[in-house]
Amino acid sequence: MLAAFPRMGHIDILLGDLLDRLGIDYLLPPVNSEKTLVLGAKYAPEFSCLPLKLNIGNFIEALELGADTLIMAGGRGPCRFGYYAEIERRILKDAGYDFNMITIEPPSLGFFKFVGPIKKVSGKSIRKIWRALKESFPKARAFDQLEKLVLKTRCYEIKTGATTKAYKKALDVLSKISGPKEVDGYLEEALALVEGVEKNLDRSVLKVGIIGEFFILLDPFANLDIEEWLGIRNVYLERSVYVTDWIGPTANNPVGGVSDTHLAKLAENYLSHFVGGEGLASVGHTIHYANQGFDGIIHLFPFTCMPETIAKTILPSVGRDLDIPIIHFTIDEQTGKAGVATRLEAFLDLLWSRKRQNEKKRLVKSRQLV
Repeated sequence: MLAAFPRMGHIDILLGDLLDRLGIDYLLPPVNSEKTLVLGAKYAPEFSCLPLKLNIGNFIEALELGADTLIMAGGRGPCRFGYYAEIERRILKDAGYDFNMITIEPPSLGFFKFVGPIKKVSGKSIRKIWRALKESFPKARAFDQLEKLVLKTRCYEIKTGATTKAYKKALDVLSKISGPKEVDGYLEEALALVEGVEKNLDRSVLKVGIIGEFFILLDPFANLDIEEWLGIRNVYLERSVYVTDWIGPTANNPVGGVSDTHLAKLAENYLSHFVGGEGLASVGHTIHYANQGFDGIIHLFPFTCMPETIAKTILPSVGRDLDIPIIHFTIDEQTGKAGVATRLEAFLDLLWSRKRQNEKKRLVKSRQLV
């Protein structure tokens, strides 16, 4: 058996480490690229979303490299993600590929539904699977913590590209982690590399929150490397989703720092129930960032994504009520980097103008008080 799973951000760190510990042979498909997308779009239904097309492209590339077992996450409605594994299985079978599809349901649907497929593939006991999960997860969370620091640091760098260079070195440091006892030491070393980037902390920056559908947010190819593009343009970023928060067994979201329960509480005056995916969380995060004094919100989601389309209809009201600008990007295979950049440049101009006006108002008010 040679297993493979889709690419999405650095989820390969978690799943690769877990499969190694369970003694399961696997291969990584090539990183997401135009070739991956073209392959997926060729076989996927026309109105399916970008993540589905990239998943299919990943699997085709893996099968062509010799994989015979495909591992895919399950999910719960009403988001269509819960159907991905079955849709992908049927599409690839119709295309003539021979393989086994293993669907791993999220922990929220029950522990045994989650570990059952892993047990079947690995032949390991539930106790050994649980131990492997406990050993793999802290390593993946360290990568998320590093990524979060990078998003906050890049806007202050003096030399353009220095943070990205330090980040790549830090990734090499974290890759040395072999067990949970080593996480703290290597994480401290990795964070120090990024923190050591020469910075101008007196620089005026924009604070922007990035919200939306998890795959688009987590995968640099899918989001057109928007985070680095913004960071080198003096934008301090906070993202609403991280890999280990999304896949984690609880809804506390320790990396992102805001629990699902709190997000639902924040959103209840605008959206009072779960609509699938990150729809409810997108509304809650927007309110959270507005309350934190952020300058603007960037909303990213794939074309035809129902939960985020619901959020998009609600967010204009949130933006008006809390006086925070929001820009929406619907991403599919036709989305061009130049078009996104043009809209982002105009949005940043708006945010800088508002920021200067607000600073002038505060200055006038402070003088009046004197």
